Amino acid sequence: MPQDPSDAPVASPTHATESIDADVRQPPRSFAGVMRSAGPGLIVAGSIVGSGELIATTKTGAEAGFSFLWLILLGCVIKVFTQIELGRYTMVQGKTTLRALSEVPGPRISGRGNWLVWYWVVMWVASISQQGGIVGGVGQALSISFPLTEQGRLYNEAAGAEHELKFVEFAERSDEIQVTSESELTPLRTEARQAREAYEKQFGAQSQPIDVTAWGVMIAIVTSVVLFFGRYGLIQTFCTVLVGSFTLLIVVNLFLLQDQPDYRVRWTEFVSGLKFGFPDTSDGSSSPIHTALATFGIIGVGAAELVMYPYWCLEKGYAKFTGPRDDSDAWLDRARGWLGVMKADAWGAMIVYTFATIAFYLLGAAVLHRVGLNPEKSDMVRTLAVMFVPVFSDWAAALFLFGAIAVLYSTYFVACASHARVFSDALRVMGFIDPSEENRAVWIRWLSGIFPLVALLIYVAFPSPAQLVLLSGIAQGIMLPMLAGAALWFRYRRSIPALQPSRIWDALLWTSGIAMLVTGSWTVVAALETYFG
Repeated sequence: MPQDPSDAPVASPTHATESIDADVRQPPRSFAGVMRSAGPGLIVAGSIVGSGELIATTKTGAEAGFSFLWLILLGCVIKVFTQIELGRYTMVQGKTTLRALSEVPGPRISGRGNWLVWYWVVMWVASISQQGGIVGGVGQALSISFPLTEQGRLYNEAAGAEHELKFVEFAERSDEIQVTSESELTPLRTEARQAREAYEKQFGAQSQPIDVTAWGVMIAIVTSVVLFFGRYGLIQTFCTVLVGSFTLLIVVNLFLLQDQPDYRVRWTEFVSGLKFGFPDTSDGSSSPIHTALATFGIIGVGAAELVMYPYWCLEKGYAKFTGPRDDSDAWLDRARGWLGVMKADAWGAMIVYTFATIAFYLLGAAVLHRVGLNPEKSDMVRTLAVMFVPVFSDWAAALFLFGAIAVLYSTYFVACASHARVFSDALRVMGFIDPSEENRAVWIRWLSGIFPLVALLIYVAFPSPAQLVLLSGIAQGIMLPMLAGAALWFRYRRSIPALQPSRIWDALLWTSGIAMLVTGSWTVVAALETYFG
């Protein structure tokens, strides 16, 4: 088998200087220069916002109210320390994440990768299923905006009338204001009932229109083609625009919501959500806790993003710009500089997605929880759109659907591209393909075209987007402590003395690892109780 280039001996400083002048770059020193060199974090943010934030976070808020705000905030911030430590090892050693994880002590299976690599394969199955949920969400948003069949149009009318009735009934019950009388509710109830009866009479109670699947097929095919011919710059620019526009829309919606007496986030509610506690489950339901645990696994940088992030750092060129390790003063200076860029990139992205995550959660708690709606199955996107109704009223559906299409598709696009890069590396690490970079590049291209179609097939077989996303959250929650342990092993067993972080950083890294161990263990226990309890 050909030798993996990353196993080749380090060249002498003289030879390295002669061969890498074209690639080595001095790190930027100004704030503007650092910002221009950022990018991997924005790609990760594009992968995060659509699944973890829009779907899982709002679903948690809808089920738990404000009770789990502390867990959502912790899930966004605490994992960044592990993210940066994994990125540090990749940059200074020039090794991909799975190559690095394969070095961690532990059982190996038939010489084809260790236990961490093999569990990543298990998690990948759940993660690609998550993308099935995402493409289903995009299909839902498009089918609501542009129904393709008469059945789809009538289904929209029936479901829309039922959601409007639910919303108005809440307003009628409100202690703050009384906007609707019982006599005014009667025609709304009649309209909703007649719309549903008309649909069921023509198509049957269990029949679902094909519009969502048809839109999903079109989206999957377009994505497959774009990714097959795409490049890093296209992916970064695309995600930055989509995520930025929808994040701004969400924040504006939350801000304007404070003028709505029924739906504003009261200061006492916000503070209570930051206190360690759990929602009331006196009715015997533990669903909010299970949903929150699954959400913790994917919000912020979930396990999938922790693995993917170093690949995007490599593709951006951070390790290449630093140059092969020779421990010279010049190399150490470049390494410190590019590590600083990587940290700024990771922390900047964290600020963006944490801000967005908190906004999503508060909207779910303030609107969906109060009205009594839970985003599920074929009505997931339609239910999420209700979050915009108090502020934008008749414009709510159009505005939300624009944002949902943008951010969900961004997630689908980025995740499929990321999976192609990591999966091709897994095949190489496990010895199933030629390990050369040229061969891996071919695999990345083909897998980038194949994975969008695989995700679509999963959705067609199991058309429940929210559940597919939460399944991935559970799998990722289980892997979080594994990645935290690997990061600590890299820190204490493979770090370079001249680049060692401070004691404060070490304390925060340990805190990150402990938090991920606790939530990972908690996720396992909750899953066992759900399926075997």
